[in-house]
Amino acid sequence: MNSVPVDSLKLDSQLCFKLYAASRAVIRAYKPMLDQLGLTYPQYLAMLVLWEWQDAAPQQPTVKALGERLALDSGTLTPLLKRLQQLQLVERQRSARDEREVHLSLTQAGQALREEVGPLKARLLCDSGVDLDRLSDLRAGLDHLLGQIKALT
Repeated sequence: MNSVPVDSLKLDSQLCFKLYAASRAVIRAYKPMLDQLGLTYPQYLAMLVLWEWQDAAPQQPTVKALGERLALDSGTLTPLLKRLQQLQLVERQRSARDEREVHLSLTQAGQALREEVGPLKARLLCDSGVDLDRLSDLRAGLDHLLGQIKALT
């Protein structure tokens, strides 16, 4: 019978816990900046993608494409987008060709918000004292890990 080493069952030995705790800490660190912008963290992530699309839009800038990019289902994404629309940052429009398809675009206010993020994010990074090269290495490692995990599922 294969036995599992006792240390491997300790909470601090779990990669999943370290990722979870780090994610929560990062979101907590972003909160003051996001409060200034009037956004939640998931709304901020959606705006990041929409700003990317402003520079290089996919063929179909749809709710479905946004959900795929953020790894979120429509049940989570729809209320988030409704709120961004209420904030007058995003417009949603049903496709004339296929009513099931909802296209997304930024309003002028949504485009302008992008300019506010840069200085706030720069200050956040400077205040954190985090080594930017280490962050880049960590991001690359996480990209690799995500790719491996996605290949399993």
